[in-house]
Amino acid sequence: MSYDSDDKKLAAGVAIIEKLGLLSKANPALGDDFRQHTIEALFGTIWTRDGLSLEQRSMITLTTLIALNREHELVLHFRGARNLGIERATIEELILHVAHYAGWPVAVTASSILDDVWKEMDEEMSQ
Repeated sequence: MSYDSDDKKLAAGVAIIEKLGLLSKANPALGDDFRQHTIEALFGTIWTRDGLSLEQRSMITLTTLIALNREHELVLHFRGARNLGIERATIEELILHVAHYAGWPVAVTASSILDDVWKEMDEEMSQ
């Protein structure tokens, strides 16, 4: 991914996306302007703020996406969490906790997606 920009927020956002490993599964249908704005505003500004670690931000993001049942984004952020070293058991505990507040159906969906993502990433690492 390359953009013609010297913007520090864009560069910081790209660095976060690379740490999370989100590029391989990013939505190719996003327009360049929307993608660049997302990288700058979300990842280059919010994800780089002081006060929370990347791992904490990842877990907060997972919690929100599970509660909102955002399946496509969960795939991306489960991958990101694993790339940050967050253990599967920790994510499973997070899903169980969210189930009590957001409902069992979203937790079941999240558990299924987590299993698929973990298997896919295991396969990728064995190649």
